[in-house]
Amino acid sequence: MSTRESVQIPDDRDFNNFRTECNSDGGWSQTYNKSGIVVWIQILEVERSLHKIKCRMECKDIAAETLYDVLHDIEYRKKWDTNVIETFDIGKLTVNSDVGYYAWKCPKPLKNRDVITLRSWLPMGADYIIMNYSVKHPKYPPRKDMVRAVSIQTGYLIQGRGVKSCSITYLAQVDPKGSLPKWVVNKSSQFLAPKAMKKMYKACLKYPDWKQKHNPHFKPWLFPEQSTLPTVALSELSIQHADSLENIDESSLSETKDDRGEGSDEDSVN
Repeated sequence: MSTRESVQIPDDRDFNNFRTECNSDGGWSQTYNKSGIVVWIQILEVERSLHKIKCRMECKDIAAETLYDVLHDIEYRKKWDTNVIETFDIGKLTVNSDVGYYAWKCPKPLKNRDVITLRSWLPMGADYIIMNYSVKHPKYPPRKDMVRAVSIQTGYLIQGRGVKSCSITYLAQVDPKGSLPKWVVNKSSQFLAPKAMKKMYKACLKYPDWKQKHNPHFKPWLFPEQSTLPTVALSELSIQHADSLENIDESSLSETKDDRGEGSDEDSVN
């Protein structure tokens, strides 16, 4: 998918290729293995800290269907994802693909990033895949207060392990646009990715109760007829190439203590 020259809806081959890479060991270096969470990275360009990251977590007491719902439910994400600055759906393309905006906090003192992505999802038996790549939308150009990043390929593979158990693999190749200091890669693989996984796990445990109180039957990712999003034509979109965006050199920046004290693993979801 990294060689796309035109905007296309992913097909079965794309989903199968994504699943194969999630389950592949070749070329990956393990950087973290603790408490049922494993992280691997592939360094692609050392001088730019461009890398791929893969993170897998075993989820006991969580059904694959619940995890799938949590990843889709944008209103719930605003509750549990403390990295999110702003996120919203722009429009739908098909019954299982849409276009959306996501902006997130980066470790200080780096500038925050945002991205416009074409996202697709597919149930595959006991498994589920959600994946995305960057596109350009004429109504949402790069913002002055953000660095527009590029998702070359990012997504989740959820694999069911019986009635109340599953695993999730997060795979990301994102061009953060710019030269990043080496500590960013280390922090991502040693701290940020495992912390995000733990936060997601806790969010999943709380989701059934939360959803019962917040529009419990509204799940347009399962029931496309519920979607109220406007339809977006593929012709409105184009591929977001990294080389068309401004490069930001942050390679000399030193890590600072976060004002939020790195946050707590006990973040509440109300």
